[in-house]
Amino acid sequence: MATVENIRNGLIDKILSIKNKDFLVALDKLISSSSSESEIIELTKEQKIMLEISEQDIKSGKLISQEGMDKRNLEWLNAM
Repeated sequence: MATVENIRNGLIDKILSIKNKDFLVALDKLISSSSSESEIIELTKEQKIMLEISEQDIKSGKLISQEGMDKRNLEWLNAM
């Protein structure tokens, strides 16, 4: 079975031989997104409170549709 270093070196060799810019950009995005997905993000106390408030709003029906929010925003912008 191949070691991690052997796999990494093989990948590096293959990447160095790629000439297609679009392929390399896509590969870069894939690698970047997969490494950031494994990170655990710790929420602040304030963020947790805001999420709890949002949950309470949802449970009590204090919601507005996207269409309603768009209309509200347009009215606000036109009032300026």
